[in-house]
Amino acid sequence: MAKGLDVGTMNLISAQQEGAETVFVQQRNSFVEIEYSDMAEQMLSRSDVLHIRKDDKVYVVGDDALNFANIFNEETRRPMQHGILSSEESSAIPMIKLITEQVVGQPNHPGERLYFSSPADPIDSNLSTLYHEKTLESMLGDMGYETEPINEGMAVIYSELANHNFTGLGVSFGAGMTNVCLSYYAVPVMKFSIARGGDWIDEQAAQATGTPVDKVTSIKEDDFELDFRTDVGGVEGALAIYYENLLDYVIENIAREVDEEDVEEDLDVPVVVTGGTSSPRGFEKLFEDHLRDASIPFSIREVQSVDEPLYSVARGALVAARSDEEQEEQESGGRQAQESPAED
Repeated sequence: MAKGLDVGTMNLISAQQEGAETVFVQQRNSFVEIEYSDMAEQMLSRSDVLHIRKDDKVYVVGDDALNFANIFNEETRRPMQHGILSSEESSAIPMIKLITEQVVGQPNHPGERLYFSSPADPIDSNLSTLYHEKTLESMLGDMGYETEPINEGMAVIYSELANHNFTGLGVSFGAGMTNVCLSYYAVPVMKFSIARGGDWIDEQAAQATGTPVDKVTSIKEDDFELDFRTDVGGVEGALAIYYENLLDYVIENIAREVDEEDVEEDLDVPVVVTGGTSSPRGFEKLFEDHLRDASIPFSIREVQSVDEPLYSVARGALVAARSDEEQEEQESGGRQAQESPAED
């Protein structure tokens, strides 16, 4: 057995194989703080709401956090910001530990292989991903897993481009960051992230319209469509404007970062876009239109989206973990065969 884990700013998602099926477990990566009372504790426990008590506070964690935030008119808090553990949130590590335990569960056996997503260092920020990556590695190791980080953009390629020999451009539009990876036969020739994603869109739209960020997020997740027919001045109109701005910004950085010397002449690649931020209808077409207008040193064969963009990174991490585990088993079997005495 092996598992994959997408450690996202908005959601934590695990993937594991059960027979012919890939099973995903998902929790929102957020929490809300409420005052402790015996009545509140009883209600939460009776309703199976994921929560933790600390001193005179109760923290409602995961999917229920947004509901409680709306009820109590509070803003949700996040263990992660800009794609990595938040340095401004004192409760970041215990909260993400609680959510992670719910998502991945205990190992099926000691030392079970688990690949978890990790973003590349952003090229437009001085943020470093090292502390984030090592903290998660230690936390998952303490749970009994044998862990390995995988670049988020590369996980997209493992998930979606097997039929293209793992050659192509994978772009993961997450909440905290956007990760980009250009791969040639499973070898990354370019990988980077930018410190903008769905949260940046929500924050800009909230500021422009005077709407709470959580309300903007709810509108975006509730059947929002990039059709550009929305009346100017509303939240959906602002979302459309900042979506287009984000796409242009990502494509500008792709054109700037790709090195012509690392790209085979006449390279014609498929492009796959995933991540929760890419979910609105019309996103794929808008991205393709803007990408084809850009000056980049390779041709675009097609731009494809996936049926469940939220699950691509977790699925890709699982593919890598299972491949690594199978290779180790083959090598172990070969060593045992060599060490076995020959029969007379």
